[in-house]
Amino acid sequence: MQKRQLGRNGPEVPALGLGCMGMSISYGVPDDAESIATMHRAIELGCNLFVTSDAYGSGVNESLVGQAIRGRRDQVLIATKFGNVGLGGGVPEGLSGGHPDYVKLACERSLRNLGIDCIDLYGLHRVDPKVPIEDTVGAMKRLVEQGKARHLALSEAGAATIRRAHAVHPITAVETEYSLWSRDVEREILPACRELGIGFMAYAPLGRGFLTATIKSVDALMEKDRRREHPRFLPENINKNNELLDILETIASAHNATAAQVALAWVLARGMDIVPIPGTKRRSYLEQNLAAINLQLAGDELARLEQVFAPGVTAGTRYPEKQLRGLGI
Repeated sequence: MQKRQLGRNGPEVPALGLGCMGMSISYGVPDDAESIATMHRAIELGCNLFVTSDAYGSGVNESLVGQAIRGRRDQVLIATKFGNVGLGGGVPEGLSGGHPDYVKLACERSLRNLGIDCIDLYGLHRVDPKVPIEDTVGAMKRLVEQGKARHLALSEAGAATIRRAHAVHPITAVETEYSLWSRDVEREILPACRELGIGFMAYAPLGRGFLTATIKSVDALMEKDRRREHPRFLPENINKNNELLDILETIASAHNATAAQVALAWVLARGMDIVPIPGTKRRSYLEQNLAAINLQLAGDELARLEQVFAPGVTAGTRYPEKQLRGLGI
């Protein structure tokens, strides 16, 4: 497995990590047995960075990851998050997702869910507009000092917030959506991370499955799939977005690869400081995703992809309006 350094002073991690959210929520019916088998296969293949959050099923996903890594703790790097109270996680009355008092409570709960005594990468899932970031990160810093977390991360934070947070304690990684059809981070977030020596974890690098070129209609999604609520998958938008897939499928065919592998190869080619974390709950898709590491796209192919998937070309916002308000703070 190829490795990459996560940030200037962070750990060495696999070039591709494993996003675990979809194993428990959002994308159809969970299959715990297959999900655990997928995590075990990931460890065998050297894909040992598992990314979860206390918000994924209010601790359910953390507990599933904990079950999978039992007896294998020394073989994995665990990244989890707190503070996305709109999605789950439960905050005591009088506190909010980034309150210093809540930081300690959330960490203790995650440690219990995961069955571990130290989190390798502990992140703030969403910035709390009610609390100065210095206060939140100050509380997270104390967790590092206490040996309950090794490195700190932010998710979906704005560039100014990243700089303020990093001044309190070194931020090892920023986790934000990044793919061919979501390139917003190229304006300010990636430059800020590179300026400060912060690694970047790209979640949803397959566009929540759209860039696999297998979801060309909302009818392809199961009834309980959360993507049915996402603007980019609504009929009036997905039909326009389907036009973007031609170049992806053409390049995939030339390499005897899948569209998903081409999409991942593009993200991997954006810089050695970027670690995509595609999610899956199936071993077959895990193995297909990891094969993208060895797919080398030519310069003209990368240029054509970037031209077709120009920033802003995608029809529809990447989240419903209500969730957009919590991004980039």
